[in-house]
Amino acid sequence: MGRRSAPDSDRAVRGRLLALTPRARSLGALVAAGALLGAAGTVGQALALARLLAEVFAGHPPSTGALAGAAVSVVARGAAGWLRAAAAQRAAAGLKLALRTSLLENAARRSSYAAPQRRSGEVSTLLTRGLDALDPYVVGYLPQLLVAALVPPAVLVATAVHDPLSAVVLLVTLPLVPVFGALVGLHTRDATARQWTALARLGGHFHDALRGLPTLRTFGRAGAQEGIVEHVADDHRRATVRTLRITFLSTLVLDTVATLSLALIAVPVGLRLLGGSLDLTTALSVLLLAPEAYLPLRVLGSQFHAAAEGTQTARTAFAQLDEGRPEPSPRARPRPTGAGERIEVDHVTVRLPGRPQPVLHDVSFTVEPGERIALTGPSGAGKSTLLALLLGLVRPDEGRVLIGGRDLAGLDLDAWRDTVAWVPQSPYLFDRAVSDNIRLGDPDATDAAVERAARAAAAHDFVAALPDGYATRLGARGTGLSAGQRRRIALARAFLREHAPLVLLDEPTAGLDADSEAAVLTASERLMSTRTVLLVAHRPRLLAGADRTLVVRDGRVLVAEAVS
Repeated sequence: MGRRSAPDSDRAVRGRLLALTPRARSLGALVAAGALLGAAGTVGQALALARLLAEVFAGHPPSTGALAGAAVSVVARGAAGWLRAAAAQRAAAGLKLALRTSLLENAARRSSYAAPQRRSGEVSTLLTRGLDALDPYVVGYLPQLLVAALVPPAVLVATAVHDPLSAVVLLVTLPLVPVFGALVGLHTRDATARQWTALARLGGHFHDALRGLPTLRTFGRAGAQEGIVEHVADDHRRATVRTLRITFLSTLVLDTVATLSLALIAVPVGLRLLGGSLDLTTALSVLLLAPEAYLPLRVLGSQFHAAAEGTQTARTAFAQLDEGRPEPSPRARPRPTGAGERIEVDHVTVRLPGRPQPVLHDVSFTVEPGERIALTGPSGAGKSTLLALLLGLVRPDEGRVLIGGRDLAGLDLDAWRDTVAWVPQSPYLFDRAVSDNIRLGDPDATDAAVERAARAAAAHDFVAALPDGYATRLGARGTGLSAGQRRRIALARAFLREHAPLVLLDEPTAGLDADSEAAVLTASERLMSTRTVLLVAHRPRLLAGADRTLVVRDGRVLVAEAVS
């Protein structure tokens, strides 16, 4: 799979952000229009105020033209600020929504088999607190970047018209502000990257510690984890303080440079005014215009530090999207027929990150429509990976999987998975009602269909006994249900897929007590009847019902036994 490298420059980040949503560029044009209007208002306000003050100091009443010019300029600057802020806020909301959607879709395409695992807490931190850091970048930094690009040149031109000598000083000193800002900004970028890494590590560790808290308490390690969390939090605190230290240093440097530069303009203007070589209106115009040239650059420096975390977050998000982006398809992929089709695993080899040896090596076998195949072998031999291969969660490094003679890699995987009823070894139940968890097998199923599926999976009795029956809200991962009950909910999902001709079962009775095992075995037998089945199993009752047994060891199918 080809990958694009994560964007390293701010320009690359800006380009990819603007390409995320169709409205981003149009909103960006509104921000640019606001910046242009603001530049005109800034110059107009300074010149109008200089004229008004000169008239007052000369003892003349303010002219109507000067008053009107000042009023129009103030309104223009206010309208420009509102336009920039409103358009930038809308753009930020749209970009965050697009990024969150893309990251979640990317996570849905990927699996733990296909890419190195990230702790769920780190991903959660990116999707929530991390992407929220885009607000200072999109709302503050990017609009200010346009202001800094438009206002100083406009002020420079206006100054040159009124006093070329001051314009030369302005032209020489203006670049000093962004130069010193860039020197400090390089350190800010590195410090912010370390701060974000520390925050992601803190979020990941804290989230994982919370999920494993019952186990930690059981083994008396909860206190030790408190110390570890405190240490990780302290790392984040130190990284944040280092970043703030650089931010304060940057503010001091930029303010000092701007103040000295203004002094180089103001002192000669004052001396020339006293000497009579410069009139009052021109002197006031230069003195009011010059600070407006440096102000956008100073604000840009402070906005850069506030937005640095957002830039790093965007880089991290785009890196994750690049890792999981599938190869583009030149045309729409064909859909499976939906009827029972012959499955061929043809010399497949699968390698996973961090594993020196292939998880599956040169595996070949066929499954005929309506056949029941049992996969057995020691733990870690590759049985679950075989099921993931058939689900399209794993792409073979060598060989191919054929569905009805067509390569699975070339089929519409969503349509293919719609023809599969899958019961994993550790089914995940969501923090939703029982009926919603069962309806995952068919989102359009009626309440009556959900109840029929639960009865077929031997789940109706215990569900009906819950406080609100099928409307009872479960905790995360099915908190409140036993392992056997969770398996039966997963079986009910599979029963709800009446149209699915292929059933994949991954050790449906592992770790269950005798009563739960008997209920799950009976339900599994009903589910497997009249369908093509691949099941990972060790129980004699499940193995006895198989047409063939494939023994998997060290990633190879060593034996193919026909069951008499």
